[in-house]
Amino acid sequence: MSIKVSDHILQRLREWDVRHVFAYPGDGINGLLAAWGRADNKPEFIQARHEEMAAFEAVGYAKFSGRVGVCAATSGPGAIHLLNGLYDAKLDHVPVVAIVGQTNRSAMGGSYQQEVDLLSLYKDVAADYCEMVTVPEQLPNVIDRAIRTAYTKRTVTAVIIPADVQELDYSAPTHAFKMVPSSLGVADYAPMPADRDIAHAAEILNAGEKVAVLVGQGARRSRAQVEEVADVLGAGVAKALLGKDALPDDLPYVTGSIGLLGTRPSYEMMRDCDTLLVIGSSFPYTQFMPEFGQARAVQIDIDPFMVGLRYPFEVNLVGDAEQTLKALLPQLDRKKHGAWRKTIEANTARWWDVMQRRAAVDADPVNPEYVVHALDGLLPENTVIAADSGSAANWYARHLRMRGAMRGSLSGTLATMGPGVPYVIGAKFAHPDSPALALVGDGAMQMNGMAELVTAAKYWRQWEDPRLIVAVLNNQDLNQVTWEMRAMEGAPQFLPSQAIPDVRYADFARSVGLDGIRIEEPGGVHDAWRQALVADRPFVIDFRTDPAVPPIPPHATWDQIEAAASAVLQGDSDRVGMVRQGVKAKIQEMLPGRRHREDRPGAGAGA
Repeated sequence: MSIKVSDHILQRLREWDVRHVFAYPGDGINGLLAAWGRADNKPEFIQARHEEMAAFEAVGYAKFSGRVGVCAATSGPGAIHLLNGLYDAKLDHVPVVAIVGQTNRSAMGGSYQQEVDLLSLYKDVAADYCEMVTVPEQLPNVIDRAIRTAYTKRTVTAVIIPADVQELDYSAPTHAFKMVPSSLGVADYAPMPADRDIAHAAEILNAGEKVAVLVGQGARRSRAQVEEVADVLGAGVAKALLGKDALPDDLPYVTGSIGLLGTRPSYEMMRDCDTLLVIGSSFPYTQFMPEFGQARAVQIDIDPFMVGLRYPFEVNLVGDAEQTLKALLPQLDRKKHGAWRKTIEANTARWWDVMQRRAAVDADPVNPEYVVHALDGLLPENTVIAADSGSAANWYARHLRMRGAMRGSLSGTLATMGPGVPYVIGAKFAHPDSPALALVGDGAMQMNGMAELVTAAKYWRQWEDPRLIVAVLNNQDLNQVTWEMRAMEGAPQFLPSQAIPDVRYADFARSVGLDGIRIEEPGGVHDAWRQALVADRPFVIDFRTDPAVPPIPPHATWDQIEAAASAVLQGDSDRVGMVRQGVKAKIQEMLPGRRHREDRPGAGAGA
């Protein structure tokens, strides 16, 4: 019996071991929807509340599984809605395939309903592979190349299928002229740099006396080798935010995040080093790297397109991080762990003291730093964590310490609002036996997180571990932008753009069959986390937090401080609270470091 093009597409996805497609229906993919019905919903159609959320869920699934994420949408508006999530995948180098419908071939060029030039629309986001299927014989090649390209180039690809083509009988390519047969699979490969380049890199690293290492997500699979390199070179290791889970934070020489959301020991290490090794990172902020001419630098990256960026590297090693480091290690001279390494470890230990003290500062009503710091020691070591863009990302970057097999991510390069909740929903389909946590601001929650609670409510019963925690930092302010206005523009908070309504997020969660609690004083923070971590279903914690707690960098420049002061003088709506909390936060950095019995998450909160 003949099968239709739509049936063959789903069959080919199954042959590629695609298990989930994150999507939203529409008549431009009616043929595919009918095929899903004939295929007993395999691969599983995961219904998001919006196409952008479907794309984010595919990104979260891909980030946390290492497998390709697949999303689908109808023609016109559906395909347009996918774009933000797809750009998130492209900029963070995540393999995602978009399957989108199109109007019938007979209507193309006729200004027909929902007709959009999708090949032009998608030519940037899916620049490496974007094709429209116009005859059945183009398959399976188009599907195969879309998936293979997404995997091998760690990027977005797109397949556009007109509605009438979906309904055609499938006919395979034949052994004939101008036919393109295809095959399944992606071979494992690990590109390696030339021996002479490895020797040159070793010479530079051996000559350094104060070596700093910066790792990104590309170093995640080479954890053992990075640890050995740091030990041999007596180096400290800073992490770009996308590489936050590349190394555990309980290693004393791991200085934590770097950049605008980073830590002071990372800043100090880059400021003072004489040699820099960057592994698997395209960290964009050059100003947080060593001064030009101060440090000799080596980069390792698997993508030749991404080497040589951000810094004047002497040697660019194009290769798989694990294999390249294995080749490099025998050529490195072991350095004594002297003053440089001891300084890094002391600065890092002091930083965690500062973080504890900042978390312990009282606020009105709850200090957001305390909320996240209190969570730090409670998380199971297999938790998957996603932070949304905004001030929540600051506390994720600075207060949560990765341990064991924890995974964490956020929208790194695009830094879009809204992926926190859909990321962890995608993660739950990748790891249904692990707890997941989204740390989001109230702006992102109102933008789209609340709607995706409905998606969680629809699917949570099929997860082996039902725990999906959404922590909302509810300060009724678009807080990151408010602070950026103060620090970068010297402008006071502009309430018409920045103030947002108070919403009872936990009540909403309960209204859709989930659970939750609202916390309005610091004494309830620990118990709320514990309640969520033993919940039998997804759980929302609505933390009422103080918008005056500053998320600006701990190494803020005097220009930024003066700009924020200028905002106060111009009549900022929260000027009293801003001064109070800013002074309290900076005082904690000036106190001498100490280790004591209260050195645990949340100790002394409210002091």
